[in-house]
Amino acid sequence: MKKLSIGQGNFQLLDHTGRPRTKADFLGQWVLLYFGFTHCPDICPDELEKLSRVVELLDQDPALPRVQPLFITVDPERDDVAAVARYVRDFHPRLLGLTGSPEQVREAGKAYRVYYSAGPKDEDDDYIVDHTVIIYLLGPDGLFLDYYNRGKTDAKIAQSIRHHMETYESLLS
Repeated sequence: MKKLSIGQGNFQLLDHTGRPRTKADFLGQWVLLYFGFTHCPDICPDELEKLSRVVELLDQDPALPRVQPLFITVDPERDDVAAVARYVRDFHPRLLGLTGSPEQVREAGKAYRVYYSAGPKDEDDDYIVDHTVIIYLLGPDGLFLDYYNRGKTDAKIAQSIRHHMETYESLLS
């Protein structure tokens, strides 16, 4: 049986302060990763609020390692560094927003098997981007461990991550 390889590729993007970031920058950290876009009317804000609550729940236990939340845009045409910086400040203070060229974003999305497609533009040149709605959990070795869809509550996600942290063994050692 062939296993799905999710998140094994690298990414090269800019964070919301303009600093270049790669996946290697987050090695040694637990990462919660969400792909979305800043013009998203409801799903992305809801999911990023849930992701923020998960991080807050985990932060309440000082015995647990801190989680690094990441947001990667799927709309690099509109989501430049400044737009992403404005957007992420509405969520958890540790949330890092990442953007890049369309090619860089496409490569990052491909590594996580993220689907996204811009819809038709309206009379104001506005559009919605249809995309995968999943929060990914990466372990300290940078490998994909789990995912959480819209139906999972913040409490259930935090419980799952806590279990992953307590039972974690690196596959790279």
